[in-house]
Amino acid sequence: RALPAGALMGAGDAAAQQLVERRGLRGHEGARTARMAAIGACFVGPVLGTWYRLLDRLVPGATKAAALKKMLLDQGGFAPCFLGCFLGVAGAANGLSLQETCSKLRQDYVDALLTNYCV
Repeated sequence: RALPAGALMGAGDAAAQQLVERRGLRGHEGARTARMAAIGACFVGPVLGTWYRLLDRLVPGATKAAALKKMLLDQGGFAPCFLGCFLGVAGAANGLSLQETCSKLRQDYVDALLTNYCV
């Protein structure tokens, strides 16, 4: 689970740089893409893989009721905690100080969580 998550996050960053930010190949920040891939492989993949295995044990079954319970636990309990940790890890990986990371977390957390709920 770690390597696919790293590959997906690296590809997502490359797509963001090329399709959204329109940096072009010369302006592409390879180190940024590598950091995102590393975060995916070392943090996101292992944490989410563990969480979803635990969630399947906490709420067994494949009924609509089980799916609803899993979604409520995931989005109501896990997502807010995970998002805060992810933003902290990303800040540290991007060389921000603890104070800068905390400031960025205060600035971005609510918008990021609301966007997560919209998606």
